Amino acid sequence: MHSWDDFRIFLSVAETGSYSASARALGVNHSTISRRIKNLEKQHGVKLLERTQQGYRLTEAGQSIIKIIEQAKEATTQASRLLSGHDDRLRGEIKLTMPHEIFDLFLAKPLSDFCLQYPEIQLNLAVKPGLKNIANRESDLAVRITPEPPEYLIGRRITYIQHALYANSEVQQTISQGKPVPLVLWPHITTVPHWAKDNFSQTYTAVYVDDLSSMHQAVKAGMGVARMPCFYPDFMECPEVIKLPIQQAQSRWGIWLLNHVDLRNSARIVACKKVITKHLTQNIPVFLGDAKKQHNHSI
Repeated sequence: MHSWDDFRIFLSVAETGSYSASARALGVNHSTISRRIKNLEKQHGVKLLERTQQGYRLTEAGQSIIKIIEQAKEATTQASRLLSGHDDRLRGEIKLTMPHEIFDLFLAKPLSDFCLQYPEIQLNLAVKPGLKNIANRESDLAVRITPEPPEYLIGRRITYIQHALYANSEVQQTISQGKPVPLVLWPHITTVPHWAKDNFSQTYTAVYVDDLSSMHQAVKAGMGVARMPCFYPDFMECPEVIKLPIQQAQSRWGIWLLNHVDLRNSARIVACKKVITKHLTQNIPVFLGDAKKQHNHSI
């Protein structure tokens, strides 16, 4: 019987289309990927992958087994989750993902204290844009800003978040003079958003920004008006960034603390969730735009 590890490498190449990308994802070198694929093909006497200008793609033989290998990967992942869910030890790794603004402003110090309290628990924190996949154990625990989480996750909404419109004094003057209003928008917004249509007669998109802190800097620099969750600009208390007196409806978006259902009884996950819940809950007024800084912040 062939090693599952070779099939795992084959699946990674099939998914990425590249030996180099698979090597980075799996933490091995390029030659290891090449050697293991060749061994797998040689042992079974078939070609599983063929090289094209766009990268590696499945042959007919590769296509015939890919679904089975994907199912095997899911079964292995599920077994790992179930075992982790029964782990009552306060040690081991926690793969934790959250927006970097949430970590920077609210959770850096509490999680530092958590690490000191539980030195045998290793936090592996991901704060880059993009969501980690909890189902595939890319993450064990996630703080997400979302209107509704996936059904396979369990957890709770800590709070809703309130949005407001922000600009600097120069752009505010542009608004008062009735001139076209520049907008700072998220990249996925391809048409004039309703909040701009409802409040400004003429607008144009000045810049697209894919990061909240960078959006805040763009507003500060006078690039335009942005609709931001109140917690970030209100916390930063930057005098150049002004909250416009334009009321915004309650957002459907909230801050959720989530994990996979199979990990609900893991002692280290429960302990970490307790800390995160405590410190996010203490700052609910900030997330709702009703108060300035509360306490236990990181900066």
